[in-house]
Amino acid sequence: MKITWFGHSAFRLEFGNAVVLIDPFLTGNSTFTGTVEEASRGATHVVLTHGHGDHTGDTAAICKATGAKLVANAEVCQFFSRKGVEKTDMMNTGGTTDQGDFTVSFTIAFHSSAAMDENGVIQDLGLPNGVVITPKDSAHPAVYHMGDTDVFSDMALIGELYRPGVAIVPVGDRFTMGARGAALAMTRFLPDVPVIIPCHFGTFPIIAPDADDFVRAMGDGAGRVRLAKPGEAFEV
Repeated sequence: MKITWFGHSAFRLEFGNAVVLIDPFLTGNSTFTGTVEEASRGATHVVLTHGHGDHTGDTAAICKATGAKLVANAEVCQFFSRKGVEKTDMMNTGGTTDQGDFTVSFTIAFHSSAAMDENGVIQDLGLPNGVVITPKDSAHPAVYHMGDTDVFSDMALIGELYRPGVAIVPVGDRFTMGARGAALAMTRFLPDVPVIIPCHFGTFPIIAPDADDFVRAMGDGAGRVRLAKPGEAFEV
């Protein structure tokens, strides 16, 4: 599997015939380099954890340009259907949907989810989620993208249910868990995940500028952390 981090919580996963974009906040993302067209080239799916703009980002434009299917909770799918996104697959917490080369499962997350509509009215967009992308080819690892969340003990159940080989973990504090909480999540509740990719930092001045505190908080487990650079593709 090839993984590209675009900064913040935006990722591209490539495996088999699938090209999956998760939370493609590109335009307005201060750490994103390149173009939306390059980042989304060949996209087959867009998967969203929740409805905040720093996660939905360029979803509508990407789905329209590439024909990618949007996989998100029911309220987020309806929101983007009204924006002209034609192919959607509605989900909710606890569910799993088959996307051909892989499945998508939605987990709980502790956060919020809303967006402003065309009239400037804040619209509730259901519950936030984490997502688990599980390729059917066992040569590729399952990827657990936590979305925006605090640490919670049921992360252990997510590990037991889905056996992720990669965990994408928000560490920036203020809007998500910070370094200490994220390290606790990975050392106590998900100790067997071999690859940890920190995210949701360095984008805005009011969140952590880097993942250094998280790496330090991981202690002896710091070797599991993969510090990516925005735009860098790497294999897992």
